[in-house]
Amino acid sequence: VTLVDVAGLVPGAHKGRGRGNQFLSDLAQCDALIQVIDISGTTDLEGNPVEKGGSNPIDDYKFLLEEIDSWILGIISTGWERTARSAQAEGQKAINNHLSSKLTGIGASESDIATGLSELSREFPSIPDPKSWGEEQLFSLSSAIRKSLFPISVAANKADKYVSEETISELSKIVESEGGVLIPTIAEAELAIRRASLAGLIEYSPEKLDFEIIEGSKGQLSEAQRKALKSISEMINKLIGGGLVDLVSQVVFGQLSRIVAYPVQDDTHWIDGDGNPLPDAILVPKGTTARGLAFHVHSDLGEGFIRAIDARSGRVIGAEHELSDGDVISIQAKSS
Repeated sequence: VTLVDVAGLVPGAHKGRGRGNQFLSDLAQCDALIQVIDISGTTDLEGNPVEKGGSNPIDDYKFLLEEIDSWILGIISTGWERTARSAQAEGQKAINNHLSSKLTGIGASESDIATGLSELSREFPSIPDPKSWGEEQLFSLSSAIRKSLFPISVAANKADKYVSEETISELSKIVESEGGVLIPTIAEAELAIRRASLAGLIEYSPEKLDFEIIEGSKGQLSEAQRKALKSISEMINKLIGGGLVDLVSQVVFGQLSRIVAYPVQDDTHWIDGDGNPLPDAILVPKGTTARGLAFHVHSDLGEGFIRAIDARSGRVIGAEHELSDGDVISIQAKSS
Protein backbone atom coordinates (compact mmCIF):
# COMPACT_ATOMS: atom_id res chain seq x y z
CA VAL A 1 0.00 0.00 0.00
CA THR A 2 1.38 3.39 -0.97
CA LEU A 3 0.15 6.37 1.01
CA VAL A 4 0.46 9.72 -0.80
CA ASP A 5 0.44 12.89 1.28
CA VAL A 6 -1.33 15.12 -1.24
CA ALA A 7 -0.73 18.84 -1.50
CA GLY A 8 -2.61 21.09 0.92
CA LEU A 9 -6.26 21.76 0.18
CA VAL A 10 -7.99 25.08 0.86
CA PRO A 11 -11.42 26.46 -0.09
CA GLY A 12 -11.41 27.31 -3.80
CA ALA A 13 -8.86 24.63 -4.71
CA HIS A 14 -10.95 23.54 -7.70
CA LYS A 15 -10.29 27.02 -9.14
CA GLY A 16 -6.57 26.65 -8.54
CA ARG A 17 -6.42 28.54 -5.22
CA GLY A 18 -3.52 27.66 -2.95
CA ARG A 19 -1.94 24.44 -4.16
CA GLY A 20 -5.26 23.27 -5.53
CA ASN A 21 -3.96 22.25 -8.95
CA GLN A 22 -1.30 20.04 -7.35
CA PHE A 23 -3.88 18.59 -4.97
CA LEU A 24 -6.21 17.63 -7.81
CA SER A 25 -3.31 16.21 -9.84
CA ASP A 26 -2.31 14.01 -6.89
CA LEU A 27 -5.92 12.99 -6.42
CA ALA A 28 -6.13 11.57 -9.93
CA GLN A 29 -3.39 9.04 -9.10
CA CYS A 30 -5.15 7.59 -6.04
CA ASP A 31 -7.59 4.68 -5.63
CA ALA A 32 -9.15 5.94 -2.39
CA LEU A 33 -8.83 8.91 -0.08
CA ILE A 34 -8.32 9.21 3.65
CA GLN A 35 -9.07 12.68 4.96
CA VAL A 36 -7.36 13.53 8.25
CA ILE A 37 -9.78 15.65 10.25
CA ASP A 38 -9.10 17.36 13.58
CA ILE A 39 -12.10 15.88 15.35
CA SER A 40 -11.44 18.10 18.37
CA GLY A 41 -12.39 21.16 16.30
CA THR A 42 -9.15 23.06 16.99
CA THR A 43 -8.01 23.45 13.36
CA ASP A 44 -9.79 25.55 10.73
CA LEU A 45 -10.41 24.72 7.04
CA GLU A 46 -7.05 26.21 6.03
CA GLY A 47 -5.10 24.23 8.63
CA ASN A 48 -4.65 27.03 11.14
CA PRO A 49 -4.98 26.30 14.88
CA VAL A 50 -8.05 27.80 16.53
CA GLU A 51 -9.56 27.72 20.00
CA LYS A 52 -11.59 24.74 21.17
CA GLY A 53 -14.85 24.61 19.23
CA GLY A 54 -13.54 27.12 16.70
CA SER A 55 -14.24 24.78 13.78
CA ASN A 56 -16.77 22.10 12.93
CA PRO A 57 -15.31 18.71 11.82
CA ILE A 58 -18.47 18.04 9.79
CA ASP A 59 -17.91 21.26 7.80
CA ASP A 60 -14.31 20.10 7.24
CA TYR A 61 -15.51 16.87 5.64
CA LYS A 62 -18.27 18.45 3.55
CA PHE A 63 -15.87 21.10 2.26
CA LEU A 64 -13.68 18.37 0.75
CA LEU A 65 -16.66 16.74 -0.97
CA GLU A 66 -17.76 20.07 -2.43
CA GLU A 67 -14.26 20.86 -3.72
CA ILE A 68 -13.94 17.52 -5.50
CA ASP A 69 -17.51 17.73 -6.84
CA SER A 70 -16.79 21.22 -8.18
CA TRP A 71 -13.56 19.99 -9.76
CA ILE A 72 -15.36 17.17 -11.58
CA LEU A 73 -18.14 19.57 -12.56
CA GLY A 74 -15.56 21.86 -14.18
CA ILE A 75 -14.19 18.92 -16.18
CA ILE A 76 -17.50 17.61 -17.52
CA SER A 77 -18.93 21.10 -18.17
CA THR A 78 -16.29 21.78 -20.80
CA GLY A 79 -17.90 21.06 -24.17
CA TRP A 80 -21.20 20.04 -22.55
CA GLU A 81 -23.40 22.14 -24.84
CA ARG A 82 -21.99 20.46 -27.94
CA THR A 83 -22.44 17.04 -26.34
CA ALA A 84 -26.04 17.82 -25.36
CA ARG A 85 -26.82 18.76 -28.96
CA SER A 86 -25.21 15.53 -30.20
CA ALA A 87 -27.33 13.57 -27.73
CA GLN A 88 -30.45 14.64 -29.59
CA ALA A 89 -29.29 12.53 -32.53
CA GLU A 90 -27.06 9.92 -30.89
CA GLY A 91 -28.89 9.53 -27.57
CA GLN A 92 -27.15 8.16 -24.47
CA LYS A 93 -24.07 7.20 -26.46
CA ALA A 94 -23.04 10.84 -26.87
CA ILE A 95 -23.31 11.43 -23.10
CA ASN A 96 -21.29 8.29 -22.28
CA ASN A 97 -18.58 9.17 -24.82
CA HIS A 98 -18.27 12.71 -23.46
CA LEU A 99 -17.99 11.61 -19.83
CA SER A 100 -15.56 8.83 -20.70
CA SER A 101 -13.27 11.11 -22.71
CA LYS A 102 -13.29 13.76 -19.97
CA LEU A 103 -12.95 11.55 -16.90
CA THR A 104 -10.67 8.69 -17.96
CA GLY A 105 -7.70 10.90 -17.13
CA ILE A 106 -8.68 11.04 -13.46
CA GLY A 107 -9.24 7.29 -13.27
CA ALA A 108 -13.00 7.04 -13.85
CA SER A 109 -14.19 3.73 -15.27
CA GLU A 110 -17.30 2.93 -17.29
CA SER A 111 -18.77 1.58 -14.07
CA ASP A 112 -18.20 4.91 -12.24
CA ILE A 113 -19.89 6.79 -15.07
CA ALA A 114 -22.81 4.36 -15.25
CA THR A 115 -23.25 4.62 -11.48
CA GLY A 116 -23.30 8.40 -11.72
CA LEU A 117 -25.90 8.46 -14.49
CA SER A 118 -28.05 5.92 -12.67
CA GLU A 119 -27.96 8.01 -9.49
CA LEU A 120 -28.85 11.10 -11.49
CA SER A 121 -31.92 9.34 -12.92
CA ARG A 122 -33.02 8.37 -9.41
CA GLU A 123 -32.62 11.91 -8.13
CA PHE A 124 -34.37 13.45 -11.15
CA PRO A 125 -36.86 10.79 -12.33
CA SER A 126 -38.47 13.26 -14.77
CA ILE A 127 -35.11 14.52 -15.99
CA PRO A 128 -35.45 16.69 -19.12
CA ASP A 129 -33.53 16.42 -22.36
CA PRO A 130 -29.73 16.69 -21.73
CA LYS A 131 -29.70 19.95 -23.68
CA SER A 132 -31.66 21.57 -20.87
CA TRP A 133 -29.66 20.10 -17.99
CA GLY A 134 -28.58 22.92 -15.74
CA GLU A 135 -25.82 23.24 -13.16
CA GLU A 136 -28.00 21.47 -10.58
CA GLN A 137 -28.18 18.30 -12.69
CA LEU A 138 -24.51 18.42 -13.69
CA PHE A 139 -23.40 19.03 -10.10
CA SER A 140 -25.52 16.09 -8.95
CA LEU A 141 -23.94 13.94 -11.65
CA SER A 142 -20.45 15.07 -10.60
CA SER A 143 -21.22 14.24 -6.97
CA ALA A 144 -22.49 10.75 -7.83
CA ILE A 145 -19.41 10.01 -9.96
CA ARG A 146 -17.12 11.27 -7.17
CA LYS A 147 -18.83 9.00 -4.67
CA SER A 148 -18.08 5.98 -6.87
CA LEU A 149 -14.65 7.09 -8.05
CA PHE A 150 -13.17 8.46 -4.82
CA PRO A 151 -14.51 6.72 -1.70
CA ILE A 152 -13.45 9.06 1.10
CA SER A 153 -12.75 7.73 4.58
CA VAL A 154 -11.83 9.74 7.63
CA ALA A 155 -9.06 9.50 10.20
CA ALA A 156 -10.76 11.38 13.04
CA ASN A 157 -7.55 12.59 14.65
CA LYS A 158 -6.94 14.07 18.12
CA ALA A 159 -9.70 11.80 19.39
CA ASP A 160 -8.25 12.16 22.90
CA LYS A 161 -9.08 15.88 23.12
CA TYR A 162 -12.44 17.46 23.89
CA VAL A 163 -14.26 15.13 21.54
CA SER A 164 -18.04 15.01 21.53
CA GLU A 165 -19.42 11.51 20.96
CA GLU A 166 -22.36 13.16 19.23
CA THR A 167 -20.02 14.81 16.70
CA ILE A 168 -18.22 11.53 15.96
CA SER A 169 -21.51 9.68 15.59
CA GLU A 170 -23.03 12.30 13.28
CA LEU A 171 -19.92 12.58 11.11
CA SER A 172 -19.55 8.80 10.97
CA LYS A 173 -23.09 8.46 9.57
CA ILE A 174 -22.37 11.08 6.89
CA VAL A 175 -19.07 9.41 5.92
CA GLU A 176 -20.73 5.99 5.67
CA SER A 177 -23.52 7.42 3.51
CA GLU A 178 -20.80 8.59 1.11
CA GLY A 179 -19.25 5.12 0.92
CA GLY A 180 -16.43 5.68 3.43
CA VAL A 181 -15.58 4.66 6.96
CA LEU A 182 -14.55 6.75 9.98
CA ILE A 183 -12.03 5.57 12.57
CA PRO A 184 -10.92 7.69 15.56
CA THR A 185 -7.14 8.10 15.71
CA ILE A 186 -4.53 9.65 17.99
CA ALA A 187 -1.51 10.27 15.76
CA GLU A 188 0.84 11.30 18.58
CA ALA A 189 0.07 8.15 20.57
CA GLU A 190 0.43 5.85 17.54
CA LEU A 191 3.77 7.45 16.65
CA ALA A 192 5.03 7.06 20.22
CA ILE A 193 4.05 3.37 20.18
CA ARG A 194 5.92 2.81 16.90
CA ARG A 195 9.05 4.44 18.27
CA ALA A 196 8.90 2.40 21.48
CA SER A 197 8.49 -0.75 19.39
CA LEU A 198 11.49 0.11 17.19
CA ALA A 199 13.53 0.73 20.34
CA GLY A 200 12.69 -2.79 21.56
CA LEU A 201 10.83 -1.56 24.61
CA ILE A 202 7.39 -3.00 23.83
CA GLU A 203 5.67 -5.76 21.89
CA TYR A 204 3.28 -4.00 19.56
CA SER A 205 0.28 -5.45 17.74
CA PRO A 206 -0.62 -2.91 14.99
CA GLU A 207 -3.91 -4.54 14.03
CA LYS A 208 -5.14 -4.33 17.63
CA LEU A 209 -3.33 -1.13 18.58
CA ASP A 210 -2.21 -2.54 21.91
CA PHE A 211 1.18 -3.32 23.40
CA GLU A 212 3.05 -4.86 26.33
CA ILE A 213 6.35 -3.81 27.84
CA ILE A 214 9.01 -6.40 27.00
CA GLU A 215 10.38 -8.22 30.02
CA GLY A 216 13.93 -7.08 30.69
CA SER A 217 13.35 -3.64 29.23
CA LYS A 218 11.82 -2.18 32.37
CA GLY A 219 15.21 -1.25 33.69
CA GLN A 220 15.86 0.76 30.53
CA LEU A 221 12.72 2.82 31.01
CA SER A 222 12.75 5.92 33.15
CA GLU A 223 9.84 6.60 35.47
CA ALA A 224 8.66 9.33 33.08
CA GLN A 225 8.70 6.90 30.14
CA ARG A 226 6.73 4.30 32.10
CA LYS A 227 4.12 6.90 33.00
CA ALA A 228 3.96 8.07 29.37
CA LEU A 229 3.40 4.54 28.10
CA LYS A 230 0.73 3.95 30.73
CA SER A 231 -1.00 7.19 29.70
CA ILE A 232 -0.84 6.18 26.02
CA SER A 233 -2.28 2.76 26.85
CA GLU A 234 -5.20 4.37 28.67
CA MET A 235 -5.76 6.72 25.73
CA ILE A 236 -5.87 4.08 23.02
CA ASN A 237 -8.03 1.74 25.09
CA LYS A 238 -10.79 4.35 24.83
CA LEU A 239 -10.63 4.39 21.01
CA ILE A 240 -13.25 2.61 18.93
CA GLY A 241 -11.29 0.61 16.38
CA GLY A 242 -7.60 0.06 15.86
CA GLY A 243 -6.38 3.46 14.73
CA LEU A 244 -4.68 4.14 11.39
CA VAL A 245 -3.73 0.52 10.60
CA ASP A 246 -7.34 -0.54 11.12
CA LEU A 247 -8.54 2.29 8.88
CA VAL A 248 -6.11 1.48 6.06
CA SER A 249 -7.04 -2.21 6.30
CA GLN A 250 -10.75 -1.42 6.00
CA VAL A 251 -10.11 0.81 2.99
CA VAL A 252 -7.91 -1.75 1.20
CA PHE A 253 -9.84 -4.94 1.94
CA GLY A 254 -13.30 -3.39 2.20
CA GLN A 255 -13.74 -0.38 -0.08
CA LEU A 256 -11.17 -1.45 -2.67
CA SER A 257 -11.94 -5.19 -2.43
CA ARG A 258 -8.32 -6.32 -2.49
CA ILE A 259 -7.05 -9.76 -1.51
CA VAL A 260 -3.52 -10.97 -0.75
CA ALA A 261 -1.83 -13.67 -2.85
CA TYR A 262 1.58 -15.18 -2.19
CA PRO A 263 3.52 -16.20 -5.34
CA VAL A 264 6.27 -18.78 -4.67
CA GLN A 265 8.70 -20.72 -6.83
CA ASP A 266 8.70 -23.95 -4.82
CA ASP A 267 5.13 -25.04 -4.04
CA THR A 268 6.20 -27.70 -1.51
CA HIS A 269 8.33 -25.46 0.70
CA TRP A 270 6.71 -22.11 -0.20
CA ILE A 271 10.02 -20.45 -0.99
CA ASP A 272 11.68 -18.58 -3.86
CA GLY A 273 14.89 -19.57 -5.67
CA ASP A 274 16.99 -18.18 -2.81
CA GLY A 275 15.15 -20.14 -0.14
CA ASN A 276 13.18 -17.19 1.25
CA PRO A 277 9.81 -18.35 2.67
CA LEU A 278 6.74 -16.53 1.32
CA PRO A 279 8.97 -13.88 -0.31
CA ASP A 280 6.14 -11.72 -1.66
CA ALA A 281 2.65 -10.71 -0.60
CA ILE A 282 0.83 -9.07 -3.50
CA LEU A 283 -2.38 -7.08 -3.19
CA VAL A 284 -4.65 -7.82 -6.15
CA PRO A 285 -8.32 -6.99 -6.86
CA LYS A 286 -10.86 -9.59 -5.81
CA GLY A 287 -11.62 -11.68 -8.90
CA THR A 288 -7.99 -11.81 -10.07
CA THR A 289 -7.12 -15.04 -11.91
CA ALA A 290 -3.98 -17.16 -11.75
CA ARG A 291 -2.80 -15.62 -15.04
CA GLY A 292 -3.62 -12.17 -13.67
CA LEU A 293 -1.36 -12.83 -10.68
CA ALA A 294 1.39 -13.93 -13.08
CA PHE A 295 1.16 -10.55 -14.85
CA HIS A 296 1.34 -8.78 -11.48
CA VAL A 297 4.61 -10.60 -10.77
CA HIS A 298 6.12 -9.98 -14.24
CA SER A 299 4.75 -9.44 -17.73
CA ASP A 300 6.94 -12.28 -19.11
CA LEU A 301 5.44 -14.67 -16.55
CA GLY A 302 1.94 -13.70 -17.62
CA GLU A 303 2.62 -13.96 -21.35
CA GLY A 304 4.31 -17.35 -20.99
CA PHE A 305 1.78 -18.74 -18.50
CA ILE A 306 1.24 -22.51 -18.75
CA ARG A 307 -0.38 -23.48 -15.44
CA ALA A 308 -0.24 -22.77 -11.73
CA ILE A 309 -0.28 -24.86 -8.58
CA ASP A 310 -2.32 -24.08 -5.50
CA ALA A 311 0.40 -24.74 -2.91
CA ARG A 312 -2.08 -25.22 -0.08
CA SER A 313 -3.91 -28.08 -1.77
CA GLY A 314 -1.23 -29.19 -4.23
CA ARG A 315 -3.68 -29.20 -7.15
CA VAL A 316 -3.03 -27.79 -10.59
CA ILE A 317 -5.14 -24.76 -11.52
CA GLY A 318 -5.74 -23.12 -14.88
CA ALA A 319 -5.24 -19.59 -16.17
CA GLU A 320 -8.81 -18.51 -15.43
CA HIS A 321 -8.95 -19.91 -11.90
CA GLU A 322 -10.10 -17.13 -9.57
CA LEU A 323 -7.87 -16.61 -6.55
CA SER A 324 -8.98 -16.39 -2.93
CA ASP A 325 -7.51 -14.28 -0.15
CA GLY A 326 -4.40 -15.93 1.27
CA ASP A 327 -3.72 -18.27 -1.68
CA VAL A 328 -0.13 -19.45 -2.10
CA ILE A 329 0.52 -19.95 -5.81
CA SER A 330 3.40 -21.39 -7.83
CA ILE A 331 3.30 -20.30 -11.47
CA GLN A 332 4.75 -22.33 -14.33
CA ALA A 333 5.52 -20.47 -17.55
CA LYS A 334 7.46 -20.81 -20.79
CA SER A 335 10.85 -19.19 -20.66
CA SER A 336 11.24 -16.33 -23.12
